[in-house]
Amino acid sequence: MAAESFDTQENGKSGHTRQQPRRATKRSHAIFEELQKDIMLGHLPPRAAILELQLADRFECSQSTIREALMFLQTDGLVERLPHRGTFVADSRGEDARELILIRHDIECRGVIRVLNHFGPLLRKELEADLDAMRQAAKEGDEYRLSLHDRNFHLNLYNAADMPSVSPILRRCLIHNHRYKILNSEPNRGLVETAERHVAILDALAAGDEKQAIEALSRHITTIVDFGPSILAVDADTGPEKLAPEKSGSAK
Repeated sequence: MAAESFDTQENGKSGHTRQQPRRATKRSHAIFEELQKDIMLGHLPPRAAILELQLADRFECSQSTIREALMFLQTDGLVERLPHRGTFVADSRGEDARELILIRHDIECRGVIRVLNHFGPLLRKELEADLDAMRQAAKEGDEYRLSLHDRNFHLNLYNAADMPSVSPILRRCLIHNHRYKILNSEPNRGLVETAERHVAILDALAAGDEKQAIEALSRHITTIVDFGPSILAVDADTGPEKLAPEKSGSAK
């Protein structure tokens, strides 16, 4: 797994792992975090060329340090390193985003029963802490930090399912889902409302109702990108709906 802005730690009695904010311990990790933010926010746009020498000058480090950071980004699918051609920011297409949302939907909804087996006061407290961090980032208008804590919420929740081989797949889906929605949504969206949409998931889990929890997660995931009705809807004549921007201000 690539370096991330969160470390995985195990919580005593609950037995599940918790994603904890990580301080960069290596220069390459700090550079990875900065470049990940630039790519997620579109400061480094899709298909843009990345020049190692320019980055080395920018971060005042060696090119080998830059290469290590780019390897982390490549693991997340955020850059493509092509032999004899160089390194490029990965594209962010609606077709890919839709498929990744469907994969994410299956992973999270299928894991609900396993999550409920470990859901208790400790996990709820951790998820509420993630939610509070989302709310604070939203109030400050920090969309990237909101995205970090949003992804952290879902990773911490799924870690309770104890499926360590699947978690990295979910993590990659989350990164690209969030990147697509940030790049394609209009400005001045309701970030606070985005954070509050996680409350329904918490309430359903606290009630211990598997069906309600699946429905809450399903609705949350399939309407996550501000682009109208659930992407699970299929028109018999035209096939699956395409992701297409709707109006600004709608919830993620």
